[in-house]
Amino acid sequence: MARQSQRLGSDLQSLKFDNRFTRELPADGETKNSLRQVKQACYSRVTPTPVAKPQLVAYSREVAELLGLDEKFVLSSEFADVFAGNQLVKGMDPFAMCYGGHQFGNWAGQLGDGRAINLGEVIGRDGQHWTLQLKGAGQTPYSRHADGLAVLRSSVREFLCSEAMHHLGVPTTRALSLVLTGERVTRDMFYDGNPDREPGAIVCRTAPSFVRFGNFEIFASRGDTTTLKLLVDYTIRNDFPHLGTPNKTSYMALFDEVCQRTAEMVVHWMRVGFVHGVMNTDNMSILGLTIDYGPYGWLENYDPGWTPNTTDASGRRYCFGNQPQIAAWNVVQLANAFLHVVEDVSPLQHAIDHYTTTFQQSWQTMMAAKLGLKRYESKTDDDLVAELQSVLELAETDMTIFFRNLATINAAQASSVVSAPDELVIDPLLDAYYVPEQLTPEVQAQVANWVRSYQVRLRDDGVPDAERASGMNAVNPKYVLRNYLAQLAIDKATTGDFTLVSELLEVLRTPYTEQTAKEAFAMKRPDWARNRPGCSMLSCSS
Repeated sequence: MARQSQRLGSDLQSLKFDNRFTRELPADGETKNSLRQVKQACYSRVTPTPVAKPQLVAYSREVAELLGLDEKFVLSSEFADVFAGNQLVKGMDPFAMCYGGHQFGNWAGQLGDGRAINLGEVIGRDGQHWTLQLKGAGQTPYSRHADGLAVLRSSVREFLCSEAMHHLGVPTTRALSLVLTGERVTRDMFYDGNPDREPGAIVCRTAPSFVRFGNFEIFASRGDTTTLKLLVDYTIRNDFPHLGTPNKTSYMALFDEVCQRTAEMVVHWMRVGFVHGVMNTDNMSILGLTIDYGPYGWLENYDPGWTPNTTDASGRRYCFGNQPQIAAWNVVQLANAFLHVVEDVSPLQHAIDHYTTTFQQSWQTMMAAKLGLKRYESKTDDDLVAELQSVLELAETDMTIFFRNLATINAAQASSVVSAPDELVIDPLLDAYYVPEQLTPEVQAQVANWVRSYQVRLRDDGVPDAERASGMNAVNPKYVLRNYLAQLAIDKATTGDFTLVSELLEVLRTPYTEQTAKEAFAMKRPDWARNRPGCSMLSCSS
């Protein structure tokens, strides 16, 4: 059991805990940390499992500053002890949440925080509540016969991606720190009967709330309307106070806003080419934040059918192109839970329709920005975008590089390119192609014809090229956490070399800015990474 810290640094003493979740919601009456079905309770109190030798690998300076922690303290052994779960600070009230979820379209029953332990809620310098959560901190009543631990491999990916997504402007949970435990954890990475002993690690992630769709679903599935209503009321009071007093009207407004936030989040995913990989309802944040970075991946060669999740390889339920529809399916499942307190289908259906209209409108606005247009005009742009999506699939095309290079297209040349050779017209985009042999004369002609249509559209729009390029470069990133880059960082970290983790973190802080001497981090996937484990697909294994 984690011990109470006797020697508190000034940073820890200054942390102000206000643990609303454990103060206002019903707790599990059983205090023993044993696997069980937890009824009529939103959480179980449980403390992290102590580890052998905590060692800080990396931390986010922005998150540390937000919480009021300075660099000297973050680099201390005491920090590593606390954020590996070996010490509890005064004011912490550790717990694991109870929730359920639909996994791959099927109701899975009780799930809960199986390897995540919430330390408590801190009031940050911004005046907002931030829950501190250790992922990989040991067993809880919700571990379902697993060990509750995490390995360095997945922890590096979660830490880096949380921060990368934030700097890309994508709604997300954040990551404070990544700490090695000094212990080994057994994992069968591909579930093929070949387990290995890997370095253990813990990520401290933070968010205003870690409540998910599944937190509401579990009580609805059990007919426990009393606890469900308590959770909905709590969520309105603390996370959506602008909706007013908890009542049926604000319940409906809450669901409507969740639908809107979810749609906007998925539009951001589509904008940057992010594939979540496991959009189960227990992985959907009530705040519209990207949560639970497991087998995620970045779309490198544009393929709407690509999924990074080996478990999803046959059905491709959670592939890139399905994400908008899956999010819609998920909000329907949440609606089924809210029906128990709203007791009226009509406003819930209206909110579900709002998801669809919000997504469509936000997606059009997003595509206009990616293409450098003043606004999306359906009359012309429906066909332009549809043809673009077809063009992107004609040959293996790096999505990130394609859109970044598109900003260099000169609208002033719209008239002259009509008769220009196809290879000259598409020259600015050539860096985006993985297999030059796929650029047959027929493919070149199709791409060139789209570019010509695009240049005419730009000319008619009338935005000066320099202004348009600046706007496009503000939404089309130069640097993303490419799958192979994350794996290279993992490979080095496994040997005790954390420099690439730190370097990637630094590069990804300014993903839209050209960075001197960092071009290597913007290169498309090398051939050696095409099918290498960790660079193409991953399992749900931690």
